[in-house]
Amino acid sequence: MPVYASNNKRSRRPKADQGNSLRKAFHEIRDLIVHGRLSPGSWIVEADLARRLKMSRTPVRSALHWLQREGYVIEYRNVRKSRMLVAPLTRDDAGELYSIIGHIEGLAGRHVATLPKNHRHEIADRLKSLNSGLSAIVESRPSRAEGIFDLDRTFHKTIIDSGAGPRLLALHTSIEPQAERYWRLYASSIIDDLHFSVEEHDAVIRAILAGDPDHVERCLQMNWENGCSRLAKLIAVSGERGSW
Repeated sequence: MPVYASNNKRSRRPKADQGNSLRKAFHEIRDLIVHGRLSPGSWIVEADLARRLKMSRTPVRSALHWLQREGYVIEYRNVRKSRMLVAPLTRDDAGELYSIIGHIEGLAGRHVATLPKNHRHEIADRLKSLNSGLSAIVESRPSRAEGIFDLDRTFHKTIIDSGAGPRLLALHTSIEPQAERYWRLYASSIIDDLHFSVEEHDAVIRAILAGDPDHVERCLQMNWENGCSRLAKLIAVSGERGSW
């Protein structure tokens, strides 16, 4: 028996190592894409990427297929061969992403609105503080958009963390980084419209304080829908990134 147990342990180690390497490759490549260090529409050379990550090509190849399933990478085929490239940022894609996140967050917001009053007020206070930070940026009208992304993301993450169950949280975790790609690329262009987001956030906070699940859900979905409309205008002016 000890011999068989020892062999089983040895046989399991490589699979565990492979799984860890795959997850590591997935997250590192996804971060490169989300932060724009692999730009939209750029070709992916598997060997170069493996060298960059200091990994073998096997987990990198598997990670790219995983990223393809989640929409970060697409396959381009011609008569001779197929190649992977970073998914472009397009108006249609943004519309789908923002709609999905709006509905996920709306469901989480409904739960927040049903929490005990003292708990709702604690959450609302955190949201007010974050929205005050955004309002201060509006008033100072800086030339750069530093801080906007982190404040806005934390505002929405507070709602998700406070109201989402494990399944809803898993869906949000999967889809949110894809929307983050748009935020990081276009955030510097939204300062002039930031006051609209602040006003929409204020409506969300008021609905949470009132304990009105329907209104919280509508306000959150409207915030994402309006955000998508504002983003679509920017894309129309500057063009879609990475489209061929």
